[in-house]
Amino acid sequence: MEGVTPHQILENPDLIAAGMAGDDVRRRMHGARTTFVRVLEIHVDALPPTLPLRVSAGEVRLVGHPSSLGAAVAAVRAAATLAGTIPVTGFSVLDLQGLEEPLADVCAALRAAGLIAVTHLQIDAATSPHDATRAVRSAGLLLGTISVQVIGQDERLAICERASELQAMLGGFRAFAPLPRTLSVTQPTTGYDDARMIALARVVATNIASIQVDWQLYGPKMAQVALTVGADDVDNVSAVDPGVLGTRRSPLEEIKGNIRAAGLEAVERDGLFTERQV
Repeated sequence: MEGVTPHQILENPDLIAAGMAGDDVRRRMHGARTTFVRVLEIHVDALPPTLPLRVSAGEVRLVGHPSSLGAAVAAVRAAATLAGTIPVTGFSVLDLQGLEEPLADVCAALRAAGLIAVTHLQIDAATSPHDATRAVRSAGLLLGTISVQVIGQDERLAICERASELQAMLGGFRAFAPLPRTLSVTQPTTGYDDARMIALARVVATNIASIQVDWQLYGPKMAQVALTVGADDVDNVSAVDPGVLGTRRSPLEEIKGNIRAAGLEAVERDGLFTERQV
């Protein structure tokens, strides 16, 4: 699929050709290797007293909008105590920019409390993405994923180009998650749109190592499609096995089977993008 342009991916009604273009770049960069991370999500306002039974997490992730810096710090401290050696990540840049204090001060306080990384930067919604990235990293926190909050049909190429430009200027991003985290009421996407967006992101943002899809947001079917058209990383696989469907139906076996069914090699990582040995 050499020579396929981003505009052709967007404008050509042939979804197979678009997917092949994304997959071609993905395989040149990663071969069949496909990473995934099991995440234990904990809401900032509802921390449990102990970890759930049958949990095996590569990341403990605080989610939700903290009501104050004090509440965020307290949640991080409690999560770090629960997590032990598991990396504790939390919040998005947009979440933290909603607090009263300057972002740099917020991040410094959270790092001191035990946070390792901010989960993602919404490139379309966060204020001053370049300055925000510098503020997060200057506090000693990792910020490895660029995400998209809401996207319109006419913004898809521009968003991918902005992600690539941010990486070119600042570096350090490990993944780009191009599918919107919030669906637009006026311009909802379809599965065809999502597959095309994954392919477009892979072709445009070649300076970002991984194209990521969220397992919880988009589900196993869309995740598997995404892996065949350019994605190579699956975020937010459940870390808790309810134990009611048997080992072969556990979240771990489900994600491994999903990846293998796409003809790819499943490799588990942790929240720091380091290969995990379990």
